[in-house]
Amino acid sequence: MDGRGRYLDNIFIERLWRSVKYENIYIWRYETVPELATGLDNYFDFYNNHRFHQALGNSKPVQLYRPNSDS
Repeated sequence: MDGRGRYLDNIFIERLWRSVKYENIYIWRYETVPELATGLDNYFDFYNNHRFHQALGNSKPVQLYRPNSDS
């Protein structure tokens, strides 16, 4: 962050990690690092390929970034 207003660049990452925490980590309460890694892999697959996003017009990220995919 090297200038005024740069906090706005961070808003997308903050929103992502808020979703990760509230929709996955706080619910599952992983006890080991391997459990956490597997859980996050599963969550990011869900987040990108199956979850609808209001900010994307209620579509899935995979539909916007790979419009020809079969997901």
